[in-house]
Amino acid sequence: MVVLGSTGSIGVNSLDVIEHLPERLTATGLSAHGRWQLLREQAIRHNPRYVAATSPDSFRQLRQAGLPAGTQLLEGVDGIAKMVSDPEVDIVLTAIVGAAGLTGTWLALEAGKTVAVANKETLVMAGPLVMELAARKNAQVLPVDSEHSAIFQAMQSGRAGEVERVVLTASGGPFRGRRRAELAEVTREEALNHPTWRMGPKITIDSATMMNKALEVIEARWLFGLRPDQIEVIIHPESIIHSFVEFKDGSILAQLSPPDMRLPIQYALTYPERVAGPTRKLSWRDLSALHFEQPDLETFESLALGFEVAKRGGTCGAVLNAANESAVEAFLQGEIGFLDIPRVCRAVLDQHSFSARPSLAELTTLDRWARQEVVRWKTKNLCSAGR
Repeated sequence: MVVLGSTGSIGVNSLDVIEHLPERLTATGLSAHGRWQLLREQAIRHNPRYVAATSPDSFRQLRQAGLPAGTQLLEGVDGIAKMVSDPEVDIVLTAIVGAAGLTGTWLALEAGKTVAVANKETLVMAGPLVMELAARKNAQVLPVDSEHSAIFQAMQSGRAGEVERVVLTASGGPFRGRRRAELAEVTREEALNHPTWRMGPKITIDSATMMNKALEVIEARWLFGLRPDQIEVIIHPESIIHSFVEFKDGSILAQLSPPDMRLPIQYALTYPERVAGPTRKLSWRDLSALHFEQPDLETFESLALGFEVAKRGGTCGAVLNAANESAVEAFLQGEIGFLDIPRVCRAVLDQHSFSARPSLAELTTLDRWARQEVVRWKTKNLCSAGR
């Protein structure tokens, strides 16, 4: 298999799963962008056939530092394409954060590979196009996100036409229960302090704004071929139940496990089999109660945007995703406030020229446009605030 984005949290967990299942899984290719030292350490440990650096600086550093004998150093998109199209590669796990992950997913599907997708932005941006390509190439798309993996697992108990609705669970992030007025002065450190999961900074901020759940709503629509009105969200702070599927007869099936990403990763990599792995087990002796509450769409505007974009489809997903990525980066740099993130996303979404059936080229153009609009919005608002 190939792991795209091997130095991120999903990539690191994926390599841990591979290490625990050496008779089933082999890392043939690894890629990363900026963390070249860790990528080199991974290459020394796993001895892959290929290592691809998507940053010119990382490529230079790796070429100078050297890789194990038998490991070929590749660069950029061409390197990704060579790895994922290797005839001996069966599975490509796409764990590159953000819109950058779309390219690797697309190339892997073009090559007819099974794609374990941990990059939700791929389906948010281009869900219909990605799933059409998978069908055309007879390639399989398997979810790695814990919520979508839970839905996928529960759906094995019925037919697609028997599904009444799916309910995505959300931890609520670090600001669960707070009102909008209490979030005006949120700091970077507070937003990065997630109560349950340990993730990279971008996805952690997305969890704090609930944009992560918004993107998952959009992803679920395209991944499972659902109508927007079949998707709901409920807050579940323990993060033990990862999602529900309700069938037409009233039966509700849920998938439960401790909050450990290695389980959904392993399920995608070994599907349809279940085998013993590194994931810790749920302790029923320690489990006393599970709690649920409805999401606050007024305080967490990002989630409301997700439902709106899932309903509209077309170009909205690409625009929302790009605007959010840029806004999160601006927040992490201290350039905008926490509540500005959904505010700027709304402004950019409202300004864009909507298309119901965009091409991949149109989506790429809109991705760039949305990022530029965030910069304009930021400059305009900082100037008006005298900052």
